[in-house]
Amino acid sequence: MMILEQGIAGMQIAGILFGIFMIYLTFLYWKRNEIGIFAFLIFMATWISFIFLALFPASLDPLLEGLHFARRLDFFIIAGFIFLIFICFHVYHTVNKLKHKFEELVQELAKK
Repeated sequence: MMILEQGIAGMQIAGILFGIFMIYLTFLYWKRNEIGIFAFLIFMATWISFIFLALFPASLDPLLEGLHFARRLDFFIIAGFIFLIFICFHVYHTVNKLKHKFEELVQELAKK
């Protein structure tokens, strides 16, 4: 697999640097015990995959052909929207759970 015929493009360099920076932040948060081991492993796998795809974008071509995407950018835009919708749903669910726990705590404290 070749990276690019003319060398590494600017967006690839930006993607690689972003992935390395996010690996550093993930490791830093894990060392500070701000995230657990499961989240650490998931994020590390995500950032390593991101760097791999930045280095070898052609590795997605068999998947893109099977899904009938004309360009890689189309795939990344749709995948990004799906990811953002998932994150929004997860954050909504988490905030809702915390809201209910907070309400229960306030009610218990009010009874005392």
